[in-house]
Amino acid sequence: MSAWETAFQSGVVVWDWIIAIYLFLAGMSAGAVMISIYLKRKVIEGDPSENGILRATAFLAPFGIIVGLTILIFHLTKPLAFWKIMIFVNPTSVMSMGVILFNVYMAVLFIWIGIIFRKQIVGFLKGKFEFVDGLLEKFEQFENALELFLAFLALILAAYTGFLLSALQTFPMLNNPVLPILFLFSSLSSGAAACLLFGVLVFKEDSHGPSVNWVHGFERPVVMFELFVLVTFFTGLIFAGGQSQLAAINAIGSGFWASWFWWGVIGAGMLLPLLLNAVAPKSVKHSGVFILVVTTLSLVGVLMLRTFVLYAGQMTVV
Repeated sequence: MSAWETAFQSGVVVWDWIIAIYLFLAGMSAGAVMISIYLKRKVIEGDPSENGILRATAFLAPFGIIVGLTILIFHLTKPLAFWKIMIFVNPTSVMSMGVILFNVYMAVLFIWIGIIFRKQIVGFLKGKFEFVDGLLEKFEQFENALELFLAFLALILAAYTGFLLSALQTFPMLNNPVLPILFLFSSLSSGAAACLLFGVLVFKEDSHGPSVNWVHGFERPVVMFELFVLVTFFTGLIFAGGQSQLAAINAIGSGFWASWFWWGVIGAGMLLPLLLNAVAPKSVKHSGVFILVVTTLSLVGVLMLRTFVLYAGQMTVV
């Protein structure tokens, strides 16, 4: 059996790569929403529905959360019984609390998108379902409060993906209070990359415009802080000693997952995009090819990070 097969088919793994994709999509959705809300309130001038990054978020945010939840549902032992966890609330269950968060987040997200793109939605309906226009008009009166509430929900959702893994108390690397903070910043990183990738290349936002310039400037400190949190994460494990120290050594010391971490997560996913942004001239930074390469590296790096945490975190048991 190859090292790849051994790493991904280990008998100790409780949650596999499907969960990593779910965590990545949910985090990307939350990160894109937080960034877009800030852009709408502080950066964008004029009609926000004409902004390519907000248009990208209107697609990416629902896509990420819906596809992520669909993956999770079909990954369950009894996928047709998923409705039970949506109806029967268990306040002591992290999963149950997460389902409530997802439901509220999706409802507020769709209302927010509806308010921004009200004219386009009404035009698309062409006189049908006239009540939709009236409903969105009423919601528009509470736009500021809804927007702030959505930003709060997105923040909690981004951190929740880390809290979900922290609930696995038998794995010392996962039962770590720094994990939600790490996942919060990786969500912002993936959200920024996805917004740039789709906003510029798909929805044709001006690559020299204020929105793109702000996201470009936002990406670098987020990745730097993500690196700092990673250092804090593993330093805490090593200084804790015992099984926690063993978990850190097993994860980043040697072997398949150490190579995955150093070459994939740190090298290709973080340092290479930072280096390219640092050395590339301004004329190149705003080109479609450069944006495609750098954002793809960042997105793959975040997915590799979540996969690494999930699998390497399950290698050492208390």
